[in-house]
Amino acid sequence: MGNLPTLANRHSAMSTLEDLAERVERLLMRHDELKRTNQLLEQQLSTVAAERDNLRSRLSAARHRIDALIERLPPSDERLSSHEPEHHKGHTSGGGA
Repeated sequence: MGNLPTLANRHSAMSTLEDLAERVERLLMRHDELKRTNQLLEQQLSTVAAERDNLRSRLSAARHRIDALIERLPPSDERLSSHEPEHHKGHTSGGGA
């Protein structure tokens, strides 16, 4: 009769199995939560990446527009002479005419 499990041993084994089953259930629920969280994070990442790409494109277009405006500017010596005050342009000092 030494090979037969005692009532206490059976109860302990059942308790261990029940604990294990509860733990597996909690792990499965946690796994589902993490999967949902991961899906949300992937969506957010996709949205942010699309926004980043849009901003990069807009920045590039703005740079091209600025470059085009810079190309239309007169050479620097013409810009400097156009900013001189009127009384210095083409006038000599003295009062004759």
